[in-house]
Amino acid sequence: MSTLGPVVGCRPGSVELHPPGSAPACRPHLWERSRIEWHSRDGGDPLAILSAFLIDAGLPVSDLSRSRTVTDSVCGAAILLAPPSAVASPAPSVPDLVAVVFAHSPSPGVRPGDHPAARPGRPAPGQDFPASPADPAPSRVGLWTPSWTTAEHAAAVEAVRAAIARGDVYQANVVGHASAPLTGDPRTALARVAALPGARYGGVLEGADSAWWVACASPETLVEVSDGRAVTRPIKGTRPATGQGRAELLASAKERAEHIMIVDLERNDLGRVARTGTVRVDDLFAIRRWSRLWQAESTVSAHLAPGVGLRELLAAVWPGGSVTGAPKLAAVDVVSALEPVGRGPSMGAAGWIGHTPDGRLHVDLGLTIRTVAVADGLAHVWAGGGIVWDSDPAAEVAEAAAKTAPIKAALTA
Repeated sequence: MSTLGPVVGCRPGSVELHPPGSAPACRPHLWERSRIEWHSRDGGDPLAILSAFLIDAGLPVSDLSRSRTVTDSVCGAAILLAPPSAVASPAPSVPDLVAVVFAHSPSPGVRPGDHPAARPGRPAPGQDFPASPADPAPSRVGLWTPSWTTAEHAAAVEAVRAAIARGDVYQANVVGHASAPLTGDPRTALARVAALPGARYGGVLEGADSAWWVACASPETLVEVSDGRAVTRPIKGTRPATGQGRAELLASAKERAEHIMIVDLERNDLGRVARTGTVRVDDLFAIRRWSRLWQAESTVSAHLAPGVGLRELLAAVWPGGSVTGAPKLAAVDVVSALEPVGRGPSMGAAGWIGHTPDGRLHVDLGLTIRTVAVADGLAHVWAGGGIVWDSDPAAEVAEAAAKTAPIKAALTA
């Protein structure tokens, strides 16, 4: 699908919406140039489809192992990539792959009203703003309905512990879901979600003809690439953002062991596409804050082997280890049999592929934790946690609730 029009929300005085990961300096000038929306039912390899689309748009992602220059005709592309799933998504209208290419101005001769999907945006030099609509009416969120009960969630935790006891996995990440009716224009509510403190990948993507919306408030880097160096920042380990919570997280042997398992997994993932001997852990178990929570984060980096492009890189690191488990494929099999609904656009990837101020290609994709989708009159949220042998089911249920609480609060504020 291809569209042409200004990005929603860039008109001064309107709701502040922007794609996840986009450069703040570029946001007032973004014009959508083209997009692709793909569902798994369409067939094909999403990573190959994404790579080909971006290359055709002028983003040289076929080889990320060296510095590449981006043409002046494109600012960058917003990316949304859902994880593969054997279970149906509760939000089937949201595509499994979205890529939206932006420029800093419309194509020659294009005016804001030339495309039916066009919405008010910052005009190109010499143009005037079209008539500005009133600010959107506030949305209303109804009661949340979980896709499983707390008892069923706790039973899933026990099932993972049993899988660990059998030797099937060392750790698996179990994710739950809840939905609520949402009426009215969701933009203001989603802008609040994207602005949550600590949201490194805060932003909003809108479907063609506003058929769906996804807001991301993720703090976690799936993969970032500049000048041939790839970085991932796995997050694993959560406590309330209090002095006591921080001390508990630092002292928890369980959380540290769980975290180091995922760091080792990420080292292995990057090692599949790295130059020999370049994989390193730059930072281990650093405590960061997201909204009302402390979280433990590490930094793993590597220099990419010659010829490694976006397709090969994502095949190695996506979906992220912190939302799957170890070993990754076995963990995915275990949780797919336990989770009540599919993960939809959550636990996948969202971010920006663009360029640095001096024109060099820059890839920055976050992992879509702390994410909400709106489609077909419902808001959807997902959350979970990594399960190891000494996980306590009640504590895991409480941790998932703590992760969704700021999202729900932002939607209903």
